[in-house]
Amino acid sequence: MNNNEIIKALEEKYINLGENPETYLKGLLQAKPINYWDYIQVDTLLSLQKTRTDFKDEEIFVMYHQITELTLKMMIHEIKQLSEGENLSEEIWLTKLDRLKRYTRMLITSFDIMKDGMSYNDYNIFRATLTPASGFQSAQFRILEIYCTRVENLVNAQGKQRLPKNPDINDYFENIYWKDAGYNRRTGKMTLTLRQFIEKYEADFKQLSKKLKGKTLEERISQIENPSEELREKLKQFDHFYNVAWPLVHLDTANHYLNSKGENKAATGGSEWQKYLHPKYQQRKFFPELWSKTEKEHWGE
Repeated sequence: MNNNEIIKALEEKYINLGENPETYLKGLLQAKPINYWDYIQVDTLLSLQKTRTDFKDEEIFVMYHQITELTLKMMIHEIKQLSEGENLSEEIWLTKLDRLKRYTRMLITSFDIMKDGMSYNDYNIFRATLTPASGFQSAQFRILEIYCTRVENLVNAQGKQRLPKNPDINDYFENIYWKDAGYNRRTGKMTLTLRQFIEKYEADFKQLSKKLKGKTLEERISQIENPSEELREKLKQFDHFYNVAWPLVHLDTANHYLNSKGENKAATGGSEWQKYLHPKYQQRKFFPELWSKTEKEHWGE
């Protein structure tokens, strides 16, 4: 396009918006050129690491978790497009699933930063200052689950035994797998970590779950007539990456710091981490209809 064509296209753009093109073009004359540091908000980003101790590796711990939250945000960004889209082609699904697998692979491989990128002794000292905070309290982790699958799939076998005959959304959330990390159902006691998390986020989680009825990725896939074997396989790969491979790496890292010498230290959030973190206990599957009975029985092994 030449200069005249560009100006004409800009005028048409603003006229179509019901705006005066001249006002916007005059504004462009005064606008400062964009630069990398302002566009990426580098100064703000690099100022967000607020540690609670003087141990140098605590800053690595903070940055690692911030990177994880940004990765989860990228994943939710892709998942929302699949959830909200109508009659999307298989090509779009395959592209988005490749991205989701790539992001999940980042989460899996990046755990080496946690496991081998911090001083074992320093971490086991400064982590006490983080109590009762816990990565368990990542809201984006739960939001991603709710976008991917119906909430009833987030209730494990033990939880299903507690459900009433005709469960509603409150029943499902009362028995959702992640509450087992801090809720002793025998005594009725709940950890502070879990109480804080529920008070801040649970109402929003329930509202999102209601909003997504019929629009989770699991349900969107069921609306595709005759999905290809390639699509089914990529869905299973993403399901396994996120719900088996990543939890197992997390468990291995927790074991490195909390039990490598047989100490069986407590997690900062107070969960029974050795049991709770294992995919065999969580039993989280985004697309259960794609897995055979045998695969489900051996989930996480």
